[in-house]
Amino acid sequence: MTKSLLNITPIKPTIGAIIHDIDLNRIDEDTRAAIKQALLDYQVIFFRNQQLQPTAQTALARQFGSLHIHPVFPNLPEAPEIIVLDSHRLDLRDNELWHTDVTFSKTPPMGCVLKAVKIPEHGGDTMWASGTAAFDALEPELQEKLKTLTAEHDIRLSFPEERFARSEEERQKLEAVIAKNPPVTHPVVRTHPETGKQALFVSEGFTSRINGLPEEEGRALLNFLTQHAIKPEFHLRWQWQEGDVAIWDNRCTQHKALFDYGDAHRIMHRATVNGGEPYFKETALAA
Repeated sequence: MTKSLLNITPIKPTIGAIIHDIDLNRIDEDTRAAIKQALLDYQVIFFRNQQLQPTAQTALARQFGSLHIHPVFPNLPEAPEIIVLDSHRLDLRDNELWHTDVTFSKTPPMGCVLKAVKIPEHGGDTMWASGTAAFDALEPELQEKLKTLTAEHDIRLSFPEERFARSEEERQKLEAVIAKNPPVTHPVVRTHPETGKQALFVSEGFTSRINGLPEEEGRALLNFLTQHAIKPEFHLRWQWQEGDVAIWDNRCTQHKALFDYGDAHRIMHRATVNGGEPYFKETALAA
């Protein structure tokens, strides 16, 4: 199966597609290749009505690379690569910040495979935004300036003590995680290693400051970029159904899980694919 043979419905011109008529438990090599190409083309892809068990989810995610173990979120005993985002076990308000996953690492994830296990009757949607579309829409002069800049990413922005250190045990664990994950520097504009396209690589969830600029100028620029990156024309909103699976490219997107469902129960299982060190390369242009 080639990409052209997949039953694909694009969601927006800038980002997103639904792939129909596929059982993710039963895909051959050609289908895997077509799905990988669709991910590059659409940045986030969705599959409805999937009966994907945790071990099958990890097997699917491994088609994209080795898997990451998150330092904070709990996982499944039978599949430790699967983190459990359970609203009755965790304070998930941090997910209501726009963020690109784990950019507090020197090598942020390549992408994620997320399955909807339990969905509230109302609310709990997730939004994804294209960093590629956001960069392309900037004025050329600003694009050139951003290509020269780097930014600091800090785990503490999304994992503050007041929510993740509610007991002495939690506090000690969080302090250890923070000590192992000091702030890191990434380019403000990231080159996609497969497509060669440039993308904005800052988010309110983890980017703490722009390096090399006066504090006030850097803060103003970061505020502008984080708001520009999530404009309606660059993002989509996905209304989950139980059994849905989303796969997204973490190298060129950011996302936000809406916490608008009160005490209702929401459970998501996420497998996270390891990635490489972000870089900017002027000559890496798309074909």
